[in-house]
Amino acid sequence: MKVSDILRVKGGTLFTAHPDEALSRALDLMAEKDIGSLVVMEHGALVGMLTFREVIQTLVKNGGSIGSTAVRASMDDAPLTCTMETEMDEVRRMMLERHARYMPVMQDHMLMGVISFYDVARAVVDSQNFENQMLKAYIRDWPEGEAPVAPAAP
Repeated sequence: MKVSDILRVKGGTLFTAHPDEALSRALDLMAEKDIGSLVVMEHGALVGMLTFREVIQTLVKNGGSIGSTAVRASMDDAPLTCTMETEMDEVRRMMLERHARYMPVMQDHMLMGVISFYDVARAVVDSQNFENQMLKAYIRDWPEGEAPVAPAAP
């Protein structure tokens, strides 16, 4: 399974912020849309990622206040990215290694979408459910009189 498979199911709605935008405005958008991240874009290019992790770090650094902080001061300016062709096993490995919950999907310097750890987990569960259904259907259709062969003991 590839990232393109997840985005096909998820859809293409994207929410972005500008790096010079007030952090408070970006947080309003995140709360309004019930999302955990914003892609930070400048001049049509990905320049960062803003997630609740960066927001919490900013709050702690500023003694609990956001004040007039700009998105640029809080964002991750080197976010982990993948492509439409990245395999799901590689995405899981990358996300786990970097503790990343959100990953922009890029194709030829163009933002195609964002996948979350939730999206990845859901795709894995859906895939496993499909495989289980196929195996159960196969077992139900087993020809009569032919018993399945158990694997040899190690």
